[in-house]
Amino acid sequence: MYTNFHDFDISDKVLVCLSEMGFEAPTPIQKAAIPQALKGKDIIGQAQTGTGKTAAFGIPLLEQRLSPEQRPLGQAKTGGKYPYALVLTPTRELAVQVCEELGKMGARAGVACLPVYGGQSIELQIKSLKRGVDIVVGTPGRLLDHIRRKTLVLKEIRSIVLDEADEMLNMGFIEDIKKILGEIPEERQTMLFSATMPAEILAMAKNYMKKPAHVSVDAGQMVVAKIKQVFYEVREEDKIKALTRLLDVEGPALTLVFCHTKKEVDDAAGKLQQMGYPAGALHGDFTQSHRDEMMRKFKNGEIDILVATDVAARGLDIPDVSHVINFSIPQDPEGYIHRIGRTGRAGKPGMAITLVTPRQYRQLRLIEQSAKTLIRKEKLPGKEEVKKAREDDLAAGIEETIGGGKQAAFHALADRLFEKYPPRDVAAAAMHMVLGDVNIEDIEEIKRGYDGKKDYIRLFMTIGRKDRIRVEDIVRSIAAEANIPARRIGNIALYDTFSFVEVPGDLADRVIGAVNDSIIKGRKVKIGHAKGKKK
Repeated sequence: MYTNFHDFDISDKVLVCLSEMGFEAPTPIQKAAIPQALKGKDIIGQAQTGTGKTAAFGIPLLEQRLSPEQRPLGQAKTGGKYPYALVLTPTRELAVQVCEELGKMGARAGVACLPVYGGQSIELQIKSLKRGVDIVVGTPGRLLDHIRRKTLVLKEIRSIVLDEADEMLNMGFIEDIKKILGEIPEERQTMLFSATMPAEILAMAKNYMKKPAHVSVDAGQMVVAKIKQVFYEVREEDKIKALTRLLDVEGPALTLVFCHTKKEVDDAAGKLQQMGYPAGALHGDFTQSHRDEMMRKFKNGEIDILVATDVAARGLDIPDVSHVINFSIPQDPEGYIHRIGRTGRAGKPGMAITLVTPRQYRQLRLIEQSAKTLIRKEKLPGKEEVKKAREDDLAAGIEETIGGGKQAAFHALADRLFEKYPPRDVAAAAMHMVLGDVNIEDIEEIKRGYDGKKDYIRLFMTIGRKDRIRVEDIVRSIAAEANIPARRIGNIALYDTFSFVEVPGDLADRVIGAVNDSIIKGRKVKIGHAKGKKK
């Protein structure tokens, strides 16, 4: 029914802006949400980042401003306008991006949009609010701060949008959101967009929305069809080697690499930099200026690889990301959906790669089932493929140099060398100076397959169910006492008065030395090698 934006019967001013922005046909979430929102209905929209949801709520917001039936906007005593729409986002980055997009869509209509977030001078924001704006886009904490200061006047708000509601829930903003909703006029339109629909989000929708229309991109479309999804089986200690092989062979344009923790981000980015890869790091411990600088470099292609935590990457919207690599497997299916949605944007193809240890297969299959997708297993590139990829990269660089005529300055030197040596040897020597040895033997080995019985052994612990012990208690205690990553602890079998736990063979002595005679749940615990065959 809705094959182009003209079919929505929206104003010419917005249509022209959409055309100038390169919009051609509406996406599924836009087709579902815009007609309902234009009627003034409350909306619950399920869609991930990259499906076009900003335009799905943005176009109706702009049409409210342009509609002749709407009453005139209130006038502040300073002569400025009170905002008529409010958009809540989980992060500063997303607030800026949403505001920029709304500004572009409403440019010909003269719609003024202001991003409001922590980390920026509140005095500057207050000045802008006093001058008057139409739409305010911000993070809950800073918006609430302005509301308390009475520098943000909400009495003219006609529409409020909760963007990436599940992310705001995960970041602990739910109470702030409820306070903001309680300050807004009851006669309003409320639109909520979220990639997933946790119970808390649905409960909030029930309490604060009036007969909302439910629109969604079905589960099959939640993982964009144009994203190729694969996984590679690797041992934990081989992940960096696997990552560099994939970067060499795939030759991605811009790559987002996801890790669980800040330390993993620092370690992975640091190793990539040491090996000559143009990589940067992004996580919550960095200053805002560092984050801004890193994002600028990544968007401009000054660095090709950005290693980040899930939290730091929230709200990033970079259309040219060709590859998303899960260096650490996502902790839940929703995390997987959010991560891979960073590639395959605006109809472009994308690649999602996940590195998986064999003990994470079960988690991977859960992600597949929940996301209703297929993640295909592939073999890591071999040494010959890596060697060829590096040679191809060098050849491409040489061809680019010749095409640009940059080699002319060295013609005289080349002629002099050709008098003494064959041209083939001169060219090969120059390549060696640039690339070094490209011997297969220099490419680090990655073990194929994985023998859990060989690599893991079973330990016996004198604590069990009757001691009210849980699996997570054992994992936490071993990880803390032995100072090893929890992910390296294998299967745990609980019985009434004892337990078996599998640990890597090279860490068994450390675990025994650290945990033996320690106190877990108020009990002194003995631990040692289990009798019988090792597992």
